Amino acid sequence: MITILKRSFKHLIILSALLPGVSAVNAQQSAFQWPRGIKAAISLSFDDARLSQVDVGTPLLDQYGVKATFVLVPSNVEKRIDKWKQVAANGHELGNHTLNHPCSGNFSWSKQNALENYTLKKMREELVETNRQLEHLLRVKATVFAYPCGSTYIGRGVKTKSYIPLIAKLFDAGRGWLNETPNDPSFCDFAQLTGMEMDGKDFDQLLPLIESSKKSGSWIILAGHEIGESGNQTTRVEMLKKLIAYAQDPANGIWIAPMGEIARYVKEQRATSN
Repeated sequence: MITILKRSFKHLIILSALLPGVSAVNAQQSAFQWPRGIKAAISLSFDDARLSQVDVGTPLLDQYGVKATFVLVPSNVEKRIDKWKQVAANGHELGNHTLNHPCSGNFSWSKQNALENYTLKKMREELVETNRQLEHLLRVKATVFAYPCGSTYIGRGVKTKSYIPLIAKLFDAGRGWLNETPNDPSFCDFAQLTGMEMDGKDFDQLLPLIESSKKSGSWIILAGHEIGESGNQTTRVEMLKKLIAYAQDPANGIWIAPMGEIARYVKEQRATSN
């Protein structure tokens, strides 16, 4: 029986249902290896290219030497173009968040850009044009994406279709919103990575999630919008300071890096283990 356990992760999963003490969590940990000393990964991501991200957020992140992922709407980038150019130069990851931020028409502000009225062709054209504009404005190639409102569909009723396959073709990684669990690096779908809200939360509220992820070896992608002291859809500055201090303490075993960087590492590890 011990010999069988050593043969492969697949056999271990099968036997976990039969043998006491052999858990799926242990199987995950043996199947995927973070860099030496790392127990879990965290990516900080921010949507929309909001003004507070470059006015408040990136100076704070740069102070601590932390790189984050910012998914951008080009029209918002133009409001602070010089600062966004500096964000790119400082090594932060800049991704695609569409031209028009289409969400369900049930949101009154999205009636003119309702996903229910999109086609896959229209969505592809918008994504490609967004990439073109970002490259023109910032000289960067967007390789990551975040679904506006976390919605992954276009159309309605029997004509509803997923645009996840489109994201899989165009980007290295695509992130959701308001998801309930971190990513399992040995299993996750890179075109629909989970994104967990950090807006409005104190560090003490996030710490249990981080500690749990260290035990399972998970990858947490935190998602936010504004960056400041308070307000709606705002990631708190004080929370970021505490989270960064925790992550940068080697004793805690946390790797904090942009989505794309961690996605590439996970892909490479999974490829070599197959």
